[in-house]
Amino acid sequence: MCSSMKPTSSSFPSMNPDVTLSLTQPSSGLSHSFNPEERSVKLIQLLLACANHASSGNIQRVDTCLRRISQLASVSGDSMQRLAARFAAALANRILRRWPGIYKALNHSEPTSPKPGWARQAHSMFPDSFPYMTVSYIVLTQTLAQAMSWDRVIHIINLGSGDPQLWIQLLTKLSCSPMGPPEVKITCVSGNKKLLDDLGTILIKEAKSLNMSFKYNPINVTLLDLTQDMLDIRPGEALAFVSILNLHMLLADDEDADTRFKVNENKDPIIKENKKTLEFLTMLRSMSPKVVLLVEQESDHNLTSLVERFVEGLHYYSAVFDSIDTIFTIGKISGEDRVRLEDMVGKEILNIVACEGLERVERHERIARWVGRFSRARFKPVNLWLEAMHEARRVIEGCGLVGYKIVINKPGLMICWHDRPIYSISAWII
Repeated sequence: MCSSMKPTSSSFPSMNPDVTLSLTQPSSGLSHSFNPEERSVKLIQLLLACANHASSGNIQRVDTCLRRISQLASVSGDSMQRLAARFAAALANRILRRWPGIYKALNHSEPTSPKPGWARQAHSMFPDSFPYMTVSYIVLTQTLAQAMSWDRVIHIINLGSGDPQLWIQLLTKLSCSPMGPPEVKITCVSGNKKLLDDLGTILIKEAKSLNMSFKYNPINVTLLDLTQDMLDIRPGEALAFVSILNLHMLLADDEDADTRFKVNENKDPIIKENKKTLEFLTMLRSMSPKVVLLVEQESDHNLTSLVERFVEGLHYYSAVFDSIDTIFTIGKISGEDRVRLEDMVGKEILNIVACEGLERVERHERIARWVGRFSRARFKPVNLWLEAMHEARRVIEGCGLVGYKIVINKPGLMICWHDRPIYSISAWII
């Protein structure tokens, strides 16, 4: 398992394409010369060396490292072998981008960057067996229902999540409000028109079955292009915003986002503000929402240095791959489902490692930095309702999965795998 193999900068020895390495089966000779733990250590050493060489532009040494990794890694091996295959493919793609002609010829039919929302679609495939999103949805639903329990006209603005599970849960919860079902409008913002259409069909049908007054407002734009007048906000509406694994994409708005973060003497992160993010959060505040709910990956993948974010990525995704492995081992998902999920997680890795500038949209940041960003936009953190956290813990315990836990960490909570944070959930008011 990857969980014991935490890569650090001390582990080092002395360029959004979709080209992949042929890492289906490891070479029997070299792979079998190591036991699993030794092989995992060797793979980490090779990956970190390869990242250093890629960062310095030494292509010959990158090639040597990748050939050695290909002898040990496998997309069908243990979790460390599968993780290594994904990171090696991302490094290979990064190097290939140095030759635009070859790169474009090999990727002529592929998009230049992953489609927004693919990660959420992956998690929605396994709502009952992949606890991260299941727990997030419970917390969001309970918090929204509590915040708006006495409002009669409710407007929820969904900043990108196309998974109907969350919104069906919310409609069901709101239909049981103390004063009866309120009028509900859900505005969904997405660059994916099919996602918008499919979600609307499902939610309109669900609201009808609940005998609720419901309006669906699809907006087919990305967050970068969203303006306040598109949202159709009416006087008297109780307003809330929900962003699930999407707000970090605003950080790729300009090259100024590529800046090295430092820490001051009080251990508080110093943030060079991304102009678009501040403008976006300021716009949200100007609409006087009752609450803004944020779910983000709890990791530091918005670092200038390739090597630094590579190390952070190995640590973070090793926990993700280990948790997927556990679900597969106890029969919660099939082998085919595991491959599909890891393919989509692999696209995150690919974007983090292979892309720079505007193309690198997977710029995940820890909650401490989101606190700074929201504070600059004059939002205040608010504690999530205890009922929501208690329910989330009950779900984790009910899954029978050892290793998952909920940790309360102001201004919200974290969903962890063996004490390693995966997602953070926070709530904000004006």
